[in-house]
Amino acid sequence: MSPHVLILGGTAEARRLATELSGRPGVRVTTSLAGRVARPGSLAGEVRIGGFGGAAGLGDWLREHRVDALVDATHPFAETITANAAGAARATGIPSVVLRRPGWQPGPGDDWHPVPSLPAAAAALPRFGPRVFLTTGRLGLSAFAHLTDRHFVVRSVEPPEPPMPRHTEVLLARGPFTVADETALLHGNLIDVLVTKDSGGAATAAKLTAARELALPVVVVRRPPLPDGVTAVLDVAGVLEWLGPGPA
Repeated sequence: MSPHVLILGGTAEARRLATELSGRPGVRVTTSLAGRVARPGSLAGEVRIGGFGGAAGLGDWLREHRVDALVDATHPFAETITANAAGAARATGIPSVVLRRPGWQPGPGDDWHPVPSLPAAAAALPRFGPRVFLTTGRLGLSAFAHLTDRHFVVRSVEPPEPPMPRHTEVLLARGPFTVADETALLHGNLIDVLVTKDSGGAATAAKLTAARELALPVVVVRRPPLPDGVTAVLDVAGVLEWLGPGPA
């Protein structure tokens, strides 16, 4: 029977990993997506959509489908599924690894204000000007909904879910973005402060360069910590090394 690798996906790294593993003879690859994006695009190998029902449900799925290795390649802020994956791996004894791209680091000229959560980011905003570029995803706008004296320009791939701030302008777009485009967006919308999660990666990093060049403050939401005892690697190559050469 072919080795079966389950990838908990949703990131560009997960897509690249599925392509790499699908090219290995004798390896079966399944990528699981939460189903929050309407058009996720094509993926190599098998694809399943939807949740598992917590750690216990994921553990049952791993056993039923005879998974040999679990790769958590979800978004760095997908805290619940990462915890569930760690719990399911412990319960089943199936080897698992977390793929997390490196976080962003401030450089000379950056005016970053790190905070631990979205509510903390909202609490920090009265220190800055009233026009906010918010790029924290479509699911967390409720943390800012009480700020009626701010104007928010919100960018997300899919339409955001309410509740959201009263004064909100939504831009639907998917990265990667260029520094020139981000500079024009920040300048054209008279943005006073950028709010973002520390997602890492190059696809959406241009906004940080644009903010630096425009001398804008950036409120950066730090990543949640990984569960205790998990193995983490920084890139697809690290996962491939962890998995080994595969069947002969």
